[in-house]
Amino acid sequence: MDGFDTVLGGGFLRGYHYLIRGTPGAGKTVLGWHFLVADGGGDALYVTFEECPEKIRRNAASLGIDLDSVTILDMSPEARSFAEGASYDVFAPSAVEYESLTDRVRAQVEASPKRVLLDPVTQLRYLAPDEYQFRRELLSLMGLLTEQRATVLFTSQASPETPDSDLQFMGDGIVELSRPNGGRVLDVPKFRGGSVATGPHAVTLDQGGMTVYPRVVPDHDGRPFVRTLASSGVPALDDLLHGGIELGTTTLFSGPTGIGKTTVGALFLVEAAGQGDHSVLYHLEEKPATFVERCAAIGTPVTELLESEALEVVGVTPSLLTVGEFLAQVQSNVTDETTFVMIDGVSGFEKLTNLSVEREELSALRSYLTARGITVVLTDEMPNITGDFRPTKSGETAIADNIVFMRYLEFNGELHRAIGVLKKRASDFEHRLRQFEITDEGVVIGDPITGLSGVLTGDPQWVGVGSDREEVL
Repeated sequence: MDGFDTVLGGGFLRGYHYLIRGTPGAGKTVLGWHFLVADGGGDALYVTFEECPEKIRRNAASLGIDLDSVTILDMSPEARSFAEGASYDVFAPSAVEYESLTDRVRAQVEASPKRVLLDPVTQLRYLAPDEYQFRRELLSLMGLLTEQRATVLFTSQASPETPDSDLQFMGDGIVELSRPNGGRVLDVPKFRGGSVATGPHAVTLDQGGMTVYPRVVPDHDGRPFVRTLASSGVPALDDLLHGGIELGTTTLFSGPTGIGKTTVGALFLVEAAGQGDHSVLYHLEEKPATFVERCAAIGTPVTELLESEALEVVGVTPSLLTVGEFLAQVQSNVTDETTFVMIDGVSGFEKLTNLSVEREELSALRSYLTARGITVVLTDEMPNITGDFRPTKSGETAIADNIVFMRYLEFNGELHRAIGVLKKRASDFEHRLRQFEITDEGVVIGDPITGLSGVLTGDPQWVGVGSDREEVL
């Protein structure tokens, strides 16, 4: 698993022992299966204390993992013992003492396996007569495997009722798997002899097995900032921003539903793509086909840009995707030629499964992209059509270098659109609001709004003497 090897800084260290712990269903055994077959499986030994080999191979095959070349030592309870009327005392502690674990495994270990999976060792705790016997047997086995220079994974079904603190001391490393918020995550709190990537890291299980998505780490040593302006292709909008937005910065477009956040924000991507640069737009709340149709309706040429792949439009279904998968997708899409990445609907991050730190992940992604010189465009939908002014709903003001806000304003029963700039880190900006429209000829930015107060509340009032509404709106 490339992603997991990245987390571990290259992989497990040969001859070391690692505890894989977590709740049932978190993916401990599947991770072990991947480990066993990483080198073809010919020098791998699987000691199972719970399931029979036939069932194990069948379950692994359903995830695309072939264990046929792996030697499986069956230490599980035999189902036929019950079928033949045998009593439960076949699992009595005396039986475990009579045929010790070390004796059963020794013949297999003499073949010098390079990889060993013990799954789950906590099953021995129930079979051993006491804690001392459990630890003695396990330490004896670990010592034997150490002599053979085998790399060992041993799994533990950790729970408050059955703590595994003693096993944590035995391992040279610990991999923890859990299932917060309906997803799966992985962390490595202990790893002797190396350094690991800080988690949590998203994990998925599907027909291709387990995939680990290393957490995006902000790059604080990226390209030096050189103030270069990117145009929207609409001169009046560029004037609002005193020339455009700086390359390598993050710009947030906020406003209520239907006001034109996506349309206005995408102008910068379309303009850059038209100049031969690469732009990628991710829709978290709209289908790409709808976006293309809307662009055609307002005369924005995107079809040729899409065909040439200068502009990519990617649809994302947040309820079917984890944060880790989405971030990995963004990383794989960007190239050295990418200048713009737009995430349309950052509130969709709240619907992405697996992690409860969406804002941290968004901030890390923004830092990763801007450190590569990529300009980031975000949109955030405000819940109120009019009323009290708030720049964002989701709290992205801290990560945004520039904030462009849009408001509906109502006057004499008619709705109008207004646009303005609230923040621009790298330069000054126009401090007046402008009316704007979205027509069949594109986005039209009007003159600055004068003669009105209270525009940000959505309820503007005339000011001054002899003001003429027709000249203002």
